[in-house]
Amino acid sequence: MKMIKILISVVICLAFVCVLAACNIRGQVMDGDGMVRTFEYTQITQEEAKEMMEKDDGHVIVDVRREDEYAEGHIPGAILIPNESIEYAQPEELPDYDQVILIYCRSGRRSKEAAQKLADMGYANVYEFGGIIDWDGEIVKD
Repeated sequence: MKMIKILISVVICLAFVCVLAACNIRGQVMDGDGMVRTFEYTQITQEEAKEMMEKDDGHVIVDVRREDEYAEGHIPGAILIPNESIEYAQPEELPDYDQVILIYCRSGRRSKEAAQKLADMGYANVYEFGGIIDWDGEIVKD
């Protein structure tokens, strides 16, 4: 009986350590109910994106199209991080996991994929606003 109690105690301790270790993975935090939560991105309208771009809050605008598409025309101030290059490692252009990140592509498909990948990495303030084909704001060419 004593051995069973010790075994149960060990199993409970190991389970507790596993839960704590999972919470140290970037992108997962414990909420108030003891549940692990992962980050998600927020889809916004292009009008909301424009309003956010007007703020001086340290945001970054990310174009996730290919380099040739970016050169044909992009939103002023946008940096290029092609969706295909976003894998499992943190992009060096995005060192701050809490920075506001505004993401777009050509039509909205790749930007949704990229936004989810960044959220899965632990970026907490990712906003996806569709494609440049619908953008009625300024566009610059390289």
